Amino acid sequence: MSPDKATALANSPLLNFVKELSGSRIEQARRRNGITQAQFAREIGISRRWLQEIESGNPSSRLDFHVVCAEHLQLTTGYIFLPFLFRGHQMEFPRELTYGDYHDIERECIDLIARRNLTRMKQKLTPRWWSPQLPEGA
Repeated sequence: MSPDKATALANSPLLNFVKELSGSRIEQARRRNGITQAQFAREIGISRRWLQEIESGNPSSRLDFHVVCAEHLQLTTGYIFLPFLFRGHQMEFPRELTYGDYHDIERECIDLIARRNLTRMKQKLTPRWWSPQLPEGA
């Protein structure tokens, strides 16, 4: 990635939106679990001030720390990555998708990827001369 593209991504409204959304979800989950900022920051090895920056969605916060926080709180991370998937395909990300739980969507994506790769692998590993034997009487 060129420095110009990296700078454009770092300053993009989409990235800032993802960080705001992520920070909010992290804060909600932390509070729901009854964990203070100081405790949580200690658990993941960052300063309390940096955690405040993450939870506030500060554009200068690092996205990898958002992922670490989300994983530590056992949150799904689809809300972080799905918007970039849309962007990578030059599609507008529908903001309505940011609400709700991503767990089912993520599982379906994982299952689809696994099925597709297993099918391709099976095709590559199956000898061209092999044909399935039909049971007698079929």
